[in-house]
Amino acid sequence: MAAYTGDTDTSGETPEAASNGGARRDEAVRTAVEQGLVDPDTPIIGLLDITGIRSSAAALRTAFEAVVAPGTPVLHAFAVKATPLVPVLRLLHEEGIGAEVASAGELALARAAGVPPSRTVLDSPAKTPAELREALALGIAVNADNPQELARIDGLVQSATTRSPLGLRVNPQVGGGSIEALSTATATSKFGVALRDEGAREWVVRAYLDRPWLTRLHAHSGSQGIPLELMARGVAEAYALAEEINERAGRQQIDTLDIGGGLPVNYASDTQSPTYAEYARLLDRTVPGLFGGRYGLVTEFGRSLLAKHGVVLARVEYAKTAGGRAIAVTHAGVQVAARTVYAPASWPLRVGAYDAKGRPKSGPAVVQNVAGPACFAGDLLAEGRALPLLEQGDYAAALDTGAYYFAHHYAYNSLPRPGIYGFGPDGEGGVRFATVRTPQTLEEIVAESGGRHAGRLSEL
Repeated sequence: MAAYTGDTDTSGETPEAASNGGARRDEAVRTAVEQGLVDPDTPIIGLLDITGIRSSAAALRTAFEAVVAPGTPVLHAFAVKATPLVPVLRLLHEEGIGAEVASAGELALARAAGVPPSRTVLDSPAKTPAELREALALGIAVNADNPQELARIDGLVQSATTRSPLGLRVNPQVGGGSIEALSTATATSKFGVALRDEGAREWVVRAYLDRPWLTRLHAHSGSQGIPLELMARGVAEAYALAEEINERAGRQQIDTLDIGGGLPVNYASDTQSPTYAEYARLLDRTVPGLFGGRYGLVTEFGRSLLAKHGVVLARVEYAKTAGGRAIAVTHAGVQVAARTVYAPASWPLRVGAYDAKGRPKSGPAVVQNVAGPACFAGDLLAEGRALPLLEQGDYAAALDTGAYYFAHHYAYNSLPRPGIYGFGPDGEGGVRFATVRTPQTLEEIVAESGGRHAGRLSEL
């Protein structure tokens, strides 16, 4: 399937906004160096552009408000897995965005951020009885993944009343995109009830007819690497199924469609592409009736809200050459960018070059490797990348890392989790910072690695 090229209008995500994001980033890097947030003793940090995050949240809301019938209930629930940081969830909640959680830990983060149960959705292919009981007790929306989970919910619903909106996740089996691991609507995906399997569609219809309290239907076809047309086809399949169920029920039993998230991110430039406005208009054309007001809507975007607004900034500890290739050895590698290191073809990152004072570097482009600190040869943020030559004491910035990067630490070589700081205007033309997460200490690393039980194995 050909990739969706998009409309010419990029409402809410203009080239000017993208350029401003780059300018904000450059100013934040310079100020972080000047203020000592990053230095020889703290050689790696994460930065989050709060202005950019707010802009993305507003663009999401505006895009759907432009196509949805007035008065239609719409919940945009941020996929917590993308950036599981309590201050981020609080900020998004204040910007009108709820939370989609997929574990007890993510639910705890959402609750700590103040996201109310009414704006929280629980999805997971492996929900435990305890997780289900907690969600039903709190009134959190739950999408059952499979027949066995639905049978488990049957028992819980019979034993106690709940305010939770309940639904079922289906796999429309419309195909995959360019990254197999993120394609959730393939023939053999682990998620949801596979609609095209023999007898499955009738089972789903009967499951609803037998349970008047099932009022939602959920489908999500994937994220990065998925063409927008394929995402829209998955939504169309779910919409058609909801119409069939309601017709056979003789009433509107399904009142809400959870259409998932998955908007891909452009990792090639500062431009946000595709945009929420493009996707909303495509859905409006592809699924007539979806936005007509008969169904409430839930979305579950994650990466697209945060990715463009994060930077991992790392000091160049050493600069060397090997085989004629310049190599910058930095403090950002597999511990913060596991996907990029292990699957660089699918997850290439832009790297910005800054000098020792945090200013963008200029000069001729030099083909070089940007390496991380971990003890294996493949720990590379970028290989054969043409950049102004990175020298000892300079800084390399891994861009577009606001989602699935610095908040998903991989403890290779017991490297510590970096501190993360949000940045915004100080009201006087400068930048101010707020702590999102403090740097992990060596004492915390030891504690996580069983330090309290150092002698226990000797007792056996």
